[in-house]
Amino acid sequence: MKVILVPLDGALLLWPQVHRDGRGFFVETFQQQRYQQLGITDTFVQDNWSRSVRGVLRGLHFQRTRPQGKLIRGVRGEIFDVAVDMRPQSATFGCWYGVVLSEDNQCQFWLPPGMAHGFLVLSEVADVEYKCTRYFDPADEDALCWNDPDLAIEWPLGQLPEKYPVVSERDLGAKRWQELLATLPDKMNGKLV
Repeated sequence: MKVILVPLDGALLLWPQVHRDGRGFFVETFQQQRYQQLGITDTFVQDNWSRSVRGVLRGLHFQRTRPQGKLIRGVRGEIFDVAVDMRPQSATFGCWYGVVLSEDNQCQFWLPPGMAHGFLVLSEVADVEYKCTRYFDPADEDALCWNDPDLAIEWPLGQLPEKYPVVSERDLGAKRWQELLATLPDKMNGKLV
């Protein structure tokens, strides 16, 4: 397995070995012992599957008091996947990182608990699967504004025909970074680094 550290504390890009031949391919998408050797020791308790069409932007979502670690992969199509570090004790607090995940590159993105997560669909259709380390709790969920100028996330909007994403009503009402800093629990406040 190929592993790359990314510029978010504890986050990883992973490429499991893919066995290809004339029939197609086989890939082991998760093997607990191998991932534990990489430092991913959390137990996964929930698997999610999302399907979206080109231009849909989902996120940036996070759990306020019961943060989820996520192991994300694109199983159909292509997405630009983004994480924002929401952990004030982290050296990369307030920083973001984005990567293309697709059925072609077979890349996985590990986000330790405490990251806001979202993605933009670049292909006609995209299926995204991700494993979570805690159960989803709708009462604990919050959202960070996807286009907050304080974060300056470089979404590849130029790859969309309409140059603007399709965003849910809920995500349109997401909080800005400065607004969230004052309301995050457990001393989760501070300044953007």
